[in-house]
Amino acid sequence: MTALADTETDAPKRPWYKRLFGNRGPIIPVVRLQGVISHELKPGRLNIASVAPMLKKAFAIKKAPVVAIVVNSPGGSAVQSRLIAEHIRQLAAENDKKVLVFVEDAAASGGYFIATAGDEIIADPSSLVGSIGVIYAGFGFVEALEKLGVTRRLYTAGQNKSTLDPFLPEKEEDIERIKRMELDIHEVFIDYVKARRGGKIALPDDEVFTGEFWTAKRGVAMGLVDALGDLHGTLRERFGKDYQVKPISQKKGLIQLPSFGLSASLSPDLAGELLARVEDRALWSRLGL
Repeated sequence: MTALADTETDAPKRPWYKRLFGNRGPIIPVVRLQGVISHELKPGRLNIASVAPMLKKAFAIKKAPVVAIVVNSPGGSAVQSRLIAEHIRQLAAENDKKVLVFVEDAAASGGYFIATAGDEIIADPSSLVGSIGVIYAGFGFVEALEKLGVTRRLYTAGQNKSTLDPFLPEKEEDIERIKRMELDIHEVFIDYVKARRGGKIALPDDEVFTGEFWTAKRGVAMGLVDALGDLHGTLRERFGKDYQVKPISQKKGLIQLPSFGLSASLSPDLAGELLARVEDRALWSRLGL
């Protein structure tokens, strides 16, 4: 089942004479953060470089009573997730603004990390939230090389330089090293969630920080979500029917080509582009989306 996304274009439209002469309601800047979180500067990817200009513009609107951030992400880079969340909090403090986060299909893993930067998290009952964990995935091609009769030649300085090389047999010490790294990153994630929502989370750590994800309906009872609702219903309830949504989006290039299901960027590495698409699809599919 596909969830229906609440869009900024659903905002109430007032008669032209009221728009010209009537009292205008408050302006609410809306920043949409949708996609996989990645260090790569590609269309559809979220990272601090692509997100920071939008956030700066949104928080610079002095008369706005709040900044609304719509999150729809299955997760991705732990570093970029934290950088985005921290930047939101810095701008909120500098501009004395409250942040309302609205979850659409998912705020999972790094997506939930970003969502916790909000003063309130509001989600559709069927939204997926949580997945507070760390995952490392890769491939192994050792047997494939053997079948092809290909010999791998690798020369390194440093005994651990070839850690998890996909063309070499997996080593137990490499696995242990990756596990320690994952635990460190997981601890950062847990500490941030506790710092932002520790007083609201109703269950013990071993039930919340397992990497599992839940519907927002369940998330409210757990303390991961503050309320069930959508962007326009919430804004209408809090600011009246005359509120005005101001979508904040990224600047687009002068030339855009048909994508045919692929990125419109002219990447010289088509194989890499296809693999990135597969990885993105896998992250969403993990949530059943």
